[in-house]
Amino acid sequence: MTDYLDVHDAAYDAERSGYNLSVEHRPAVVVPARSTEDVVAAVRHARDRALGVAVLATGHGPSWSADGQVLINTSRLDDVEVDPVARTARVGAGVRGEALVAAAAEHGLAPVNGSSPEVGVVSYHLGGGLGVLGRHFGWAVDHVRAIELVTADGELRRVTHGSDPELFWGLRGGGRGTLGVATALEIDLHPVDRIYGGGMHFAADRARDALLTWADWSRDLPEAMGTSVLLIHLPDVPFLPEELRGRYVVHVRFAWAGPAAEGERLVRVFRDLGPVTDTVAEMPCAAVGTIHAEPATPVAFHARNAVLGSLDPEAVDVLLSHAGPDAGAGYLVEVRLLGGALGRPGAVPSALGRRDGHVVLYAGGAAEGEQVAELQAALGRLLADMRPWGTGGVCVSFLSGSDVTAAELASGYLPGDAERLDALKTRLDPHDVFRTHHGRG
Repeated sequence: MTDYLDVHDAAYDAERSGYNLSVEHRPAVVVPARSTEDVVAAVRHARDRALGVAVLATGHGPSWSADGQVLINTSRLDDVEVDPVARTARVGAGVRGEALVAAAAEHGLAPVNGSSPEVGVVSYHLGGGLGVLGRHFGWAVDHVRAIELVTADGELRRVTHGSDPELFWGLRGGGRGTLGVATALEIDLHPVDRIYGGGMHFAADRARDALLTWADWSRDLPEAMGTSVLLIHLPDVPFLPEELRGRYVVHVRFAWAGPAAEGERLVRVFRDLGPVTDTVAEMPCAAVGTIHAEPATPVAFHARNAVLGSLDPEAVDVLLSHAGPDAGAGYLVEVRLLGGALGRPGAVPSALGRRDGHVVLYAGGAAEGEQVAELQAALGRLLADMRPWGTGGVCVSFLSGSDVTAAELASGYLPGDAERLDALKTRLDPHDVFRTHHGRG
C-alpha cells in the first residue's frame, strides 16, 4: 500500500529533505516510494487531484520548491543489477554513485561516474553527467541505453532510441524532471579496474604558480587524463589534516585511465612545485570518490557556472583577483577540464548537444537568509569579469536551484533545442503535472 505522508506525520520532515537545503520543500504530501508501483500510484494521485509532482532522490540538485505538491522520494529504489557479460547495469532511481561503482568494480568494470559518491546515478546520468573520466568516455548521458519512466498519464514506459527516439533524445540531458519520473536506467559499464589518481594541495603562496602550471599543462593532455582544480579556503575542522586546517589551498585533482607509470610522468610537473599534500597513486576504481573528497553533510548551497573557451595567464589573474588567497571570497571555485570525448557527439543524439569549451568554471558557497543575495552578487561579478574567455554557454549538468533563468538554461543547448524540449514537454505533459523544474518563467 502506498504511503502518503503529510505535515502531521512524524516522518514528513525527513522524507522531504535532501543534501542541498537551499530549497525547502513543503509538499502537500510526500510519498516514500518503495516500488515502481508506488511511483505510478503517486502520479495518478496527483493527476486526479490536479496537483503537481516533484521528485527527490538525494537532493543534490534542488529545483523550484514543491510547496503544495506531491513529492515522491525515490531514495528507496536502490537496486543495482550488473551484467558483466553485456557490460551493463540496471540501476534504480535511488542508487547513489558509490553503490554503482562498488557493484561494477566486483567485475572489473566502471561507470562514467561523477566526482561525488553521494549523487544519485539516475539524475546524474539524465542531467548530462560530467564524469571523472569523461574526457576518456564522454558524457554519462551518452551511455544510457534505456529509461524506465512514469509519465504524466500515470503509465510506466520503457523508453529507448528505438521505441521513442524524440522522448529518448529529450530525457537525456534535457528533461530536468519535466517529462516524467525515471524509476530506473540501463547504462553501459567499461572495463576499467584501476586508475592512477588522487590530488595535491598547494599552499596560498604557490596558488598562482599551481594554477598557471595547470592551465598550460592541460592544453594538450591525452584523453585518458581527467583533471580539475579547486580554489578554496578550508574550514578549521578536526577531520582535515593539520597542515590544511583553516588555510587557503589550491587542490589539483587527477584521474588517469592509462598505465600508472605514464600517469606518474604526466603529473611530475606538479610534484616539482612542492605540494603540501600528495595522494596521487595507483588505486582501485572503487576508491575514485576519494579524489575530490567532497563533503556529504547537508548544506544550503548556491552555485553558478560558465563554460570558458580558454584559460590564459590573464584569465588566471582575473580569476585569482576574485577567488585567490587575498580576495576573501566567500565561495569556492572549481575549474574542470573539458575536451577529448566530452567534445564529441554521442553515438545516439541527446539534448546535451552543445559540447564546446575548454573548461567549466563552477563557483558556489553555502549561504542562508540575507547572505544569499550577497553571495549571488559576488558570483555574478566573478562571471561577468570572466566573460571575455567564455563561450556564452553553461554546463547544464551543473545547473540547479530556483534562480536559474530561462536564458541561462537555454545557453546550455544548441540553437532551437530549448524550443524543441518545450514542444516535447507540451506533448507529453500538457497539464504540467511535472511543474517543479528549472529556468521556466
